[in-house]
Amino acid sequence: MRFLSAVLSVLLVVMGCTQIPEGLEPVKGFDVERYLGKWYEIARLDHSFERNMSNVTAEYSRGSGEEIQVLNRGFDIQEGQWREIRGVACFIGEKNIGSLEVSFFGPFWGGYHIIVLERENYGYAMVTGPSRSYLWILSREKTLDEPVLADLISRARAWGFDTDRLIFVEHDMPAMNVSDARMHG
Repeated sequence: MRFLSAVLSVLLVVMGCTQIPEGLEPVKGFDVERYLGKWYEIARLDHSFERNMSNVTAEYSRGSGEEIQVLNRGFDIQEGQWREIRGVACFIGEKNIGSLEVSFFGPFWGGYHIIVLERENYGYAMVTGPSRSYLWILSREKTLDEPVLADLISRARAWGFDTDRLIFVEHDMPAMNVSDARMHG
């Protein structure tokens, strides 16, 4: 019983973290309507909820009221099947600042902070969670130009992210049939 209480306490602390890592700032002048739509995961730091996943995408759409619906999909290489999970995101503060909280598991919320955003076309973004152990590089396309990717990695390294541990996501599978997906968590 003590072990279960300890695990739940740690989960509440970790999953309830919505702050941005010290020394980083979310983008200002953020326009959520332009951010909506499909994003391809180009690179990420490893974490258990996306381990062994390729062809990872995130799709953002307008929810009811102020919330944003989130649909994450990917192909689990070990299991040989598509997986998806739905969540919801809400702004933490002002709606023109790229700082949100996202939940996939009931009352547990995590930070989603856009720290780099290509402004002209909203073509790529770099996102962190509540600590420097979370980092995603996203693009509207399945690939990102090498000079742009190199610049993002350089900036992330300068901000203290362990970029040597980045996983570069392959996007080589055909489109997912919704009936082929299974929810994961």
